[in-house]
Amino acid sequence: MLISKTEYYLRLMFIWGSIFPALMNSQTNPKFNVSLSLDYSAAEQYIALLEDQPVSTQQIARLRGNRIAASTTGLISDDRNVTGNLLNHLDSLKYHQIIHADIYHLEEARSKVSEIKQLLEELKKRNFSKRVTATVEQIFPNDAEVSIDIPIFIVALGHENADAYVRRIIWHGDSPEFTGNDDGELTIVVNLSSAVRYGSDVEDRFISLLGVVAHEVFHAAFGNYKESSSSWKEYYTKPQSPIDALLDLTQNEGIAYYLSLEQQGGGYLPHDWNDKTRNAFTDFNKYSSALLTDTVTNKTVFEILRKANLSGYWNSYGSITGMVMAREIDRQMGRESLIEAISKNPFYFFRKYIELTEKGTNLPKFPKRLNSYILRNSE
Repeated sequence: MLISKTEYYLRLMFIWGSIFPALMNSQTNPKFNVSLSLDYSAAEQYIALLEDQPVSTQQIARLRGNRIAASTTGLISDDRNVTGNLLNHLDSLKYHQIIHADIYHLEEARSKVSEIKQLLEELKKRNFSKRVTATVEQIFPNDAEVSIDIPIFIVALGHENADAYVRRIIWHGDSPEFTGNDDGELTIVVNLSSAVRYGSDVEDRFISLLGVVAHEVFHAAFGNYKESSSSWKEYYTKPQSPIDALLDLTQNEGIAYYLSLEQQGGGYLPHDWNDKTRNAFTDFNKYSSALLTDTVTNKTVFEILRKANLSGYWNSYGSITGMVMAREIDRQMGRESLIEAISKNPFYFFRKYIELTEKGTNLPKFPKRLNSYILRNSE
């Protein structure tokens, strides 16, 4: 999943000290084994080039992190030749020649090399990977079994709209094969040249990066946890309908979005919060009703699910609806209820919210048909 600049800024922080201040630097569950392998080589050698040190542009272009970044740039730009052009662009940068169509934003990186280098050193000095894993662990049940290894490539070049992203990769030597299914290794890429655009100092930028990476690691850990959870395995043994897919996505993205929201000013809400969230619920109710019909086509299902999380931050109606649900469950029922939702299934998550709407609150509600479907399946 590619993260836009808007999403990158709005996600800023996943769970930082304001939510779990005493637990940030240690893991408490020995069964929660999330290993992050950070590869800094692409950023390190590229920074050396930006500083006019004697380095090989061929070697820089061949590094795994830069190969992924170049491929992703081509994917976004719909230009298959972009990957092969990276070496030529690096040569132009090395000899201070004009770079036409600087799609990797190499010149921009050169102008910000000191900030990029400072941020890279901050990641190394402050044990970035352990901070991310300790952060993510806090929202899982105390007995959650999670075991996953995630390579993270730190780069400093790429498309301006690809700040941080996840790709599935099968490596053939150092040649990547990008897959659209679970066959490939889940891999995270972070572009430091984009990260330095956010925040006024290195502390802000470090926290921003932590939040973005933690968001993606949460999804990976949640998926892995489901594979060992008896309740989730039982849930997935049953046939999954289009509406089930929407409920699943809404829970997954909603909890992650809510945790990001909590960090921003301690849960500060934008002035148009009510309008934007109610618009999301309006769309959710419309699209969920469509998915509950017998006549919905596969093409329509695909488009409805795509819009739920890939329509820009506030227009991703599934993610925003889930964020509101998670917030109200946490505020009115307590953190234990929110964490328990991780150990259950989407029907539990939705049922808890429905219980809140039945208490005479002014919360947005779901259609009766959807309520009935959820309550019937959560028994």
